[in-house]
Amino acid sequence: MLVLSRKKNESIIINNDITIVVVEIRGDKVRLGVEAPKEVPVHRREVYEAIKRVEAEQQRASSGADSTIE
Repeated sequence: MLVLSRKKNESIIINNDITIVVVEIRGDKVRLGVEAPKEVPVHRREVYEAIKRVEAEQQRASSGADSTIE
């Protein structure tokens, strides 16, 4: 894992087209701004994990339904 130090209003660039900006630092919280192309999904980790759980459940349900059809 690459660990970087940034101050308010400083940024990092990922893959030439994604910019992460430190918008605000308040106590133990950091607010980040993300600029990315519309086709690049950007989620908080807990939202991403919830999406993946739902997708996995849907895939299991559809594969189970396929196996019962004969």
